[in-house]
Amino acid sequence: MAETVKKFGTAPVFFTAMSTILGAILFLRFGYAVGTVGFIGVIFILILGHMVTIPTSLAISELATNKRVEGGGEYFIISRSFGLNIGATIGIALYLSQAISVAFYVIAFTETFQFFFDYLEQHHGFILPRQAISVPVMLLLSVLILKKGANLGVKAIYFVVAILATSIVLFFLGDPSSGNEVDFDLANAQFRNIEQFYLVFAIIFPAFTGMTAGVGLSGDLKNPSRSIPFGTVTATILGMIIYLFISLKLANSASPEALTGNQFVMSEIALWGWLCIPLGLAASTISSALGSVMVAPRTLQALANDQSFPIKQFNGWLSRSRDKDAEPFNASLVTCMIAMVFVILGNVDIVAQIISMFFMITYGSLCLISFLNHFGSSPSYRPSFKSKWYISLIGAITSVWVMFKISVVYGLFAFAVMILLYFYINNIHRHRKGISSIFTNTIFQVNRNLQLYLQKRKVVRSATDWRPSVICLSKNSFDRDNAFRLTNWISYKYGFGTYLHRIEEYCSKSTFERSNEELTRLIHNYGDDGHVYIDTIISPSYTSAIAHAIQIPSISGMENNMLILEYDKEEPEELADIIDNFKLINSGNFDVCILASSRKPIIFKNGIHIWIKTTDAENANLMIILSFILLGHPNWRNSDIRIFDICKPEEVAEVNKQMNDLIEKGRLPITPQNIKILVEEEGTSYKSIINAHSVNAGLTIMGFHEDSLRLLGVEAFEGYEDLGNILFVNSYKHKLIE
Repeated sequence: MAETVKKFGTAPVFFTAMSTILGAILFLRFGYAVGTVGFIGVIFILILGHMVTIPTSLAISELATNKRVEGGGEYFIISRSFGLNIGATIGIALYLSQAISVAFYVIAFTETFQFFFDYLEQHHGFILPRQAISVPVMLLLSVLILKKGANLGVKAIYFVVAILATSIVLFFLGDPSSGNEVDFDLANAQFRNIEQFYLVFAIIFPAFTGMTAGVGLSGDLKNPSRSIPFGTVTATILGMIIYLFISLKLANSASPEALTGNQFVMSEIALWGWLCIPLGLAASTISSALGSVMVAPRTLQALANDQSFPIKQFNGWLSRSRDKDAEPFNASLVTCMIAMVFVILGNVDIVAQIISMFFMITYGSLCLISFLNHFGSSPSYRPSFKSKWYISLIGAITSVWVMFKISVVYGLFAFAVMILLYFYINNIHRHRKGISSIFTNTIFQVNRNLQLYLQKRKVVRSATDWRPSVICLSKNSFDRDNAFRLTNWISYKYGFGTYLHRIEEYCSKSTFERSNEELTRLIHNYGDDGHVYIDTIISPSYTSAIAHAIQIPSISGMENNMLILEYDKEEPEELADIIDNFKLINSGNFDVCILASSRKPIIFKNGIHIWIKTTDAENANLMIILSFILLGHPNWRNSDIRIFDICKPEEVAEVNKQMNDLIEKGRLPITPQNIKILVEEEGTSYKSIINAHSVNAGLTIMGFHEDSLRLLGVEAFEGYEDLGNILFVNSYKHKLIE
């Protein structure tokens, strides 16, 4: 691929934008707008339209001065900000809009020959199709742009802009059109036909959308960071001023009836209007067509350079430049062919509205990128030209709002096309998935501000609004996943979870590198399916690891309130460490869950069994709430909760009443049939009863107390060999269920 020659300065950017802004709509439809809604109505149209165009021109100028803009202009900025997949989605739509715009301007050019069409119809009764002129013009334009490239386009733009400027000057020098009584006074200017405001706005708005036309030349500019801001912003502001004065001149020079009834009313006002206005129309449409036919191939070439299309050979062919002048010949050929198809069709009214939708998406994206960069506050975002975040936000919101004001149907169609195109590109380029830095910076800022807000406001949750904020500590992440799965179940819907993989070493450079490697493996293994924040902790002992873990702030913005530890039921060496450190754990006011990991498979449909005994008053509600939280995970969707309460014979009636009240008032998904009250029998151990009833349970939950740990030690957790996974729960405070 030949290297692009940087050959243009600021003038091509300015004149390309200016000639597109002052295009066909100025000469053909602007008089209709003034006549329909009045001078004040047009002023509101100008204000609303420039609420999109000015923020967009400022945003693109800002973005262009932050990093070098290569070929592709708007596409390059969007793709390097939102990522290649989102960028390609918007870029393809943008390219098609630019390519079809060529046809739109060529067809508009044929209006210059309206007198010729009228002559043939009136004198010879022959209706000449517009294609008789538009097709040869498109062929000639294609040949010239393919042979001479952007150099010819830029030289031609200087010439046509000179004609355009002369036409506008002669218009301002003209007198009010003859035979019209003009009764206009700026002091009592009217806003007429308010109900038609958005209809007229839809017709006029494309006139303002040419301000980014010169940005597509970015790959051919010597100094894009200077030329793009100066050329774009100057053209936008000057275009708005010219439209303002043209509105005033039209209102002063022709009656509303003349303005709405004659699309060539400007020719009746301008000095030598019979000549200068058709020439101005021809110059504006041809210059706009030239601008689009120069810019569109460069967007297409940039898309191909990024391998945006599914066929590798097609990307390679489109990305090639001509050796002698580095022009995107192949991309220009495709663009001219697409434009020719729509020229032959002849009527692009519907397509023109869809074009406007895709342009609006592009403008909204540029404004959004600027806003997110401001909000994200990355140190790498240091543009020399700075807009304001609120201006960019106004531009982004107004772009979407204007889309649906112009046409709800076409707006929804445009978004649907973009969504489908994104899924298609994302499927083709799976390797390019990932979140772009602009989004990570934004998420970081949102998270930071929320965390600070929660801390400063000292948000206190009521006892009835309790939810778990879990830390799980395990060094066995690559041997078994039971602890991670439990944390994930709790965090999926109702809680928050942090999983800490413990590396039992002293902190050093080598262990730090190892921690990064193991974190990458863990995220790869668990990250796609999990709802848990995963991290590593380097600590030489279990005691120091727990001390660090219970002091780690929660990513949720609320204090961590639960610690999950685990051991292997068949090799319970770690259980002794857990018991030895229980006093340290309690110093942090944590609810403690100790998971006895089994190697038996979990059969979810067998449900969760909760075992409550007389001494479990503090733990019972936490066990029930946890079981309800676990049912929120899809794995447990078809499961149920079964509560077993072991009590003395004289306590049966009271326990039965308490459990029924709990179900009724607590709104829990438990039926009376799922509650079984068992009476203690002399000679039958508590553990044997549990083993008999819960041998097939998906998960068994039971309580434990600090006193039992002191008295029994590891024996408090032994004797449940027949069961699968067991979750031992110790509640720091009694939890209310209401």
